[in-house]
Amino acid sequence: MFIYQLICFLQCLLLNLNLEEFPGGILMNNSFLPSAFRLALIQLHVSAAKSDNLQRACGLVREASAKGAKLVALPECFNSPYGTQYFKEYAEKIPGESTQKLSEVAKECGIYLIGGSIPEEDGGRLYNTCTVFGPDGALLAKHRKVHLFDINVPGKIQFKESETLSPGNSFSMFDTPYCKVGLGICYDMRFAEMAQIYGQKGCQLLIYPGAFNMTTGPAHWELLQRGRAVDNQLYVAAVSPARDEKASYVAWGHSTVVNPWGEVIAKAGAEETVVYTDIDLKKLAEIRQQIPILSQKRCDLYGVEMKK
Repeated sequence: MFIYQLICFLQCLLLNLNLEEFPGGILMNNSFLPSAFRLALIQLHVSAAKSDNLQRACGLVREASAKGAKLVALPECFNSPYGTQYFKEYAEKIPGESTQKLSEVAKECGIYLIGGSIPEEDGGRLYNTCTVFGPDGALLAKHRKVHLFDINVPGKIQFKESETLSPGNSFSMFDTPYCKVGLGICYDMRFAEMAQIYGQKGCQLLIYPGAFNMTTGPAHWELLQRGRAVDNQLYVAAVSPARDEKASYVAWGHSTVVNPWGEVIAKAGAEETVVYTDIDLKKLAEIRQQIPILSQKRCDLYGVEMKK
């Protein structure tokens, strides 16, 4: 118990380091980091034609890069319609057609690309999987959706991903020259413990490709993002497909970025679009210094830990 309390204390201490500021960046742990960078969320209109989805997604990635985005994110199931009846039909191995396209366009543009998610087949099982590629086209992270979307809201929506999908069993983080980024997919956002552990591990930005629906979207989409951001004093971005009223599953849209103060700093409507925002790490550091909750946690009374 003593060792666990000591670990919690050290985590709290490290998360509230005083960051030295310099023009254009901050110094943390003897490393110079740019103080701001541009993030782009691609709210893609997803059709039943995989080739068309891939072509348009890559085109919008190029557009975002040309407008200065250093980190670009696609939505959940960007290459296929969302639905249990589609997952097996559209599933791919990784690497495969869709991830090869993502790798190529990330390298072409020299950016970090979060490839939303695709249905992945591996060993006879299906997963809802997000891949991340670096500026050299290399695979940096692969996140399999941890919490499967099994809900039943009487008279409104019933959905059960577990009918076809298997859950992932790991946290997924990757480093950039700007900050460390933590990944979740859609329903993962409802689980505060997951976001807290990402914060403990040094993430300053969490990105959730997601596809909330017309019931849960207006009720919880923005609320959950603001909660995760203010609880952990970090940036949260959630990127949705565009809304298609003719689809069997209608996505809410409204891709959003929330800052560590809990403010919505960028938000889309329902249509296909690209949302841009500048992630200001100096502001994040200032908020953590002004309200130092990360060092004030009572680790002697409670704690959340990553088990594997």
